[in-house]
Amino acid sequence: MKIQQLSLFLENKPGHLLEPCRILAGAGVNIRTLTLADTQQYGILRMIVSDWQKATALLKDKGYVVATTEVLAVEVPDRPGGLVHLLDTVSQSGVNVEYMYAFTFARNDKAVLIFRFDDPDQAIARLQAAGINVVDSVEICGEGRG
Repeated sequence: MKIQQLSLFLENKPGHLLEPCRILAGAGVNIRTLTLADTQQYGILRMIVSDWQKATALLKDKGYVVATTEVLAVEVPDRPGGLVHLLDTVSQSGVNVEYMYAFTFARNDKAVLIFRFDDPDQAIARLQAAGINVVDSVEICGEGRG
């Protein structure tokens, strides 16, 4: 249920986003989704890839500082208020959303969002008890390696 997300610290300069993407592409690692948060001088590139272990090793070998974090991919009804139900469910349990971002993977009338919770195990239990689907890494990455 938990998916490994890679986080890289990049200088906020032209071309600095290109190089890690080029490294992964050259090694056949597919980027499934990503988000980039920036400050004036640095950015944090967060991404979910088809093979996080291979990607981590490749990027570290090229001198990047890479951190891995457990995140959850959660289905949300793709309609007004769909996110409200999910957030209400986790807030009742005291689990905090540290950050989230959208994922282009969708099916039927559901969207998929990536969440970083302060307590992912408790979030999984609470979401499943409420009938909310936490998507497996096999579905996201297609190779069974989240």
